[in-house]
Amino acid sequence: MILAIDVYYIDTRAKTVGVLFNHWCDSKSDIQSIITDYQDNVAPYQSGQFYQRELPCILSLLNKVDLNKISTIIIDGYVHLNEGKIGLGGHLYNALNKKVPIIGVAKKPFAGNSDYLMEVVRGHSKHPLYVTSVGVALTSAAKNIQSMAGKYRMPDILSYLDQQTKLFKTGE
Repeated sequence: MILAIDVYYIDTRAKTVGVLFNHWCDSKSDIQSIITDYQDNVAPYQSGQFYQRELPCILSLLNKVDLNKISTIIIDGYVHLNEGKIGLGGHLYNALNKKVPIIGVAKKPFAGNSDYLMEVVRGHSKHPLYVTSVGVALTSAAKNIQSMAGKYRMPDILSYLDQQTKLFKTGE
């Protein structure tokens, strides 16, 4: 199975959502499961240290998943940053003992990391998605993101995931 993960923050709380699906071409209706996790006292954002805020949230969600059944994890962000430094996806890959391939999908460019990414243009968008990966060839990762269902820039499942993270109720 493929697991896509996203995190949304309100003040010091975070909502992490994961969606499980079987095939790259699956649509929203093919989602097998939605997993949700909430975290309190989340670290504040620090420029250049984003993973310190988001990684604990993702790892908490992964405690609810059988990683032996996961073939790939997609994150909202980068695996590689500039000059070969690792981003959130690289830190996640290391935290999982390099056992699960990670694909990072970002909407905005990151200065200086063009050697580590492929731009994927989907639909009629003039703006690419920025794909990075570890544990899977970058060309395969980009091809997989390109093949995901949806006629817009962002694949349908990833758009749906983003919507689910933002359904954040203050009482939860």
